[in-house]
Amino acid sequence: MTKIVLTGAAGRLGSYLREPLSRMCETLVSSDIADGVGTLYPGERYVQADLADKAAIFDLLEGADMVVHFGAIVDEAPFEDLLGPNFVGAFNIWDAARHHGLRRVVYASSIHAVGMYESGDQIGVDVAHRPDGFYGLAKCFAEDLGRMYWEKFGLEAVCLRILSCAQVNNTRALGTWLSYDDLIQLVTRALDTPVTGFGIIYGVSDNDRCPVDNSGAAYLGYRPRDNAEQFAADILAQAGPADPSDPAQICVGGPFASAVPGQGVLASMNIVDDRKDG
Repeated sequence: MTKIVLTGAAGRLGSYLREPLSRMCETLVSSDIADGVGTLYPGERYVQADLADKAAIFDLLEGADMVVHFGAIVDEAPFEDLLGPNFVGAFNIWDAARHHGLRRVVYASSIHAVGMYESGDQIGVDVAHRPDGFYGLAKCFAEDLGRMYWEKFGLEAVCLRILSCAQVNNTRALGTWLSYDDLIQLVTRALDTPVTGFGIIYGVSDNDRCPVDNSGAAYLGYRPRDNAEQFAADILAQAGPADPSDPAQICVGGPFASAVPGQGVLASMNIVDDRKDG
């Protein structure tokens, strides 16, 4: 490919994607609202841009083959805060991609688009949306936007419903963990699969306790290699008794499922900021 655009490049997940994406194209354009992303990789350049700025996103995607859209507020928040980056930003990405004739949008969706299903349901990639908050609602909007732009304009989209891409430090993550190596494989498969149309795939590693069924997205060739069971003994030894009436423990959305919509959740989840240095 000649040019790939990565939004959210200054974020934790973006920091792990920059180097492998830079090897897949002649030019990787990394973008975020941050001032920069540190040392650039060969073939990479950085453009600061606000996702809610339609003109800036239009210019950003000019000449690109594909866009990997990971930019967003990545926590539950008031609807008004999410409206610009998460809702309008998604529209700006898809609309610019259509106007510039991009082949595909690879989108960082989330399990929170379906977060109110129970883990025992073993949901597949074709279930109806059941968002667990405004953040999840934004993911539903973008997934539906992607489907519409595929059916109306032939713009392919692969929506990656990421579960928990962070260090394993709680019992839920024993089923929902996505390792950074598997994240890279997932995004790579979403980019190099010859034909995708519109597709949804869960971003999760090969965990023994996985709460979702990814078989409906097998055509992408994603074959995760890591398994959170390696952490199970230590995690379970420290865990308290389970509460089967708590949505945070029985729903795939975890703490988001029990939170009041609009109120932040990540601060209570003890997520380690282990982003990769550029």
